[in-house]
Amino acid sequence: MPADPISRLAAALGSSVGAEVTLERPGEAEYGDYATNVALQLAGSRRRPPRELAAEIADAAAGLEAVERAEVAGPGFVNFFLRDEWFAAALGEILAAGDGYGSGVAEPRERVQVEMVSANPTGPILVSHARNGAYGDSVARLLELAGHEVAREYYYNDSGLQMERFRASVDAVRKGEPVPEDGYHGDYVRDLAAVDGDPVPAMLESMERTLERFRIHFDSWALQSVVEERLPELLPRLDTYEKDGALWARSSAYGDEEDRVLLRSGDRSPTYRAADVPYLVDKLDRGFDRAVYVLGADHHGTRNWYAAVARMLGYDPARIEVLLYQPVHLTRGGEQAKMSKRRGDVVFLDEFLDEIGVDAARWYLVNRGPDQAIDIDVDLAAERTQKNPVYYVQYAHARIAGILRNAPDNASDNLSLSSPLAPEERELVKRLAELPSVVADAAAKRGPQVVPAYAIRLADDFHRFYHEHRVLESEQQAFRLGLCRATQTVIARCLDLVGVEAPERM
Repeated sequence: MPADPISRLAAALGSSVGAEVTLERPGEAEYGDYATNVALQLAGSRRRPPRELAAEIADAAAGLEAVERAEVAGPGFVNFFLRDEWFAAALGEILAAGDGYGSGVAEPRERVQVEMVSANPTGPILVSHARNGAYGDSVARLLELAGHEVAREYYYNDSGLQMERFRASVDAVRKGEPVPEDGYHGDYVRDLAAVDGDPVPAMLESMERTLERFRIHFDSWALQSVVEERLPELLPRLDTYEKDGALWARSSAYGDEEDRVLLRSGDRSPTYRAADVPYLVDKLDRGFDRAVYVLGADHHGTRNWYAAVARMLGYDPARIEVLLYQPVHLTRGGEQAKMSKRRGDVVFLDEFLDEIGVDAARWYLVNRGPDQAIDIDVDLAAERTQKNPVYYVQYAHARIAGILRNAPDNASDNLSLSSPLAPEERELVKRLAELPSVVADAAAKRGPQVVPAYAIRLADDFHRFYHEHRVLESEQQAFRLGLCRATQTVIARCLDLVGVEAPERM
């Protein structure tokens, strides 16, 4: 049986017409609560005029308990007007599900690892890394809500040329010497130089604190130096050849755009592509059904490389998933801030959080699709007014909390109706009923940006309801309090999915 009221209604309509029915909300309430174009879709295969089929569908739908009436419109659309009882039952179902509403939609359920951020420990976390984390963590939260078992991992290179330059930069400051031109600059280097010992552990500790502040907790941390220990045993299993003194993987024969160097000529040191091999094996051998990598758009070639490695080693490439995202641009006073970790003119995540707060940062870094670059106006993001969308949604949650605080202790949970539902009540229930499909779609497409968009529409619907109708001491107090509780639960769920808090007061 479908898990939510809208899907069950669509299934019932589908049974009555002998075809799968998809329901959509018309743009105007005068065209019904829901509509379908199934008659237009079936007309060709059934060799019938669309309006004739639509009339039959409308007649069949009129016999359903939930449907008050059905009308044919246009070239063959069918518009459905639902009874108030359907709305009351839908609301009751949402309330009964509580915090679990919208969860458990995944089938089959999988063990999934999401590896994200994974910036080398050569400097504090940047805003550019923050989009990786915000996007990856929201995807992880969606997968968890859908019912998957999810583990978050951070992978970093603790050796190699970049790490040597980083240590050399700190060492130069300690000796009072100029930092090498190709080294790392900034106040953080001087701070690390003030403490004896290897600066890498201290840098990692600082990065982890920042990420925890950003509400991203990692279940595991993987070191490239440890992972690479398995490389010698795996190289013979790959399809390789020698060229120009280097060892190459014949990855182009397995779906990659080109062959890749594994061991460099001369010192035969492994490339970062070579390190990918044991790390991929390590992930899959740990029993994850799916390994999700979150990478910047400049790593677009990595997707096919990982799949090629999986094929060469006998793994199903479908178990490997690469999510790419575009960069982040910050503006202040109309000017774009530059980001370069080696120079001092960087935008660190901690500074960004100090300026606009964690809630706004998480929201703005998720509310655009990963295939779009993000331009964040820091001045607007820092505003704590309803012009800022994250605070607008939070305000709806806080407003409901205020209503519920003032509700009488003996308020009834009976959702029976004493008068016909108002349009604003019907629209709000319909919006609440959409959550399961929103979550399922966002999880399946790895697109958490649909969640804040849905949350804004839900807040809009609630504010319209609130301004038009009294809740406490009204004839429909019980129903309206239930509507408020359900809306509060769904808003809180949406905010949590993008890593934003749901305040009780503002």
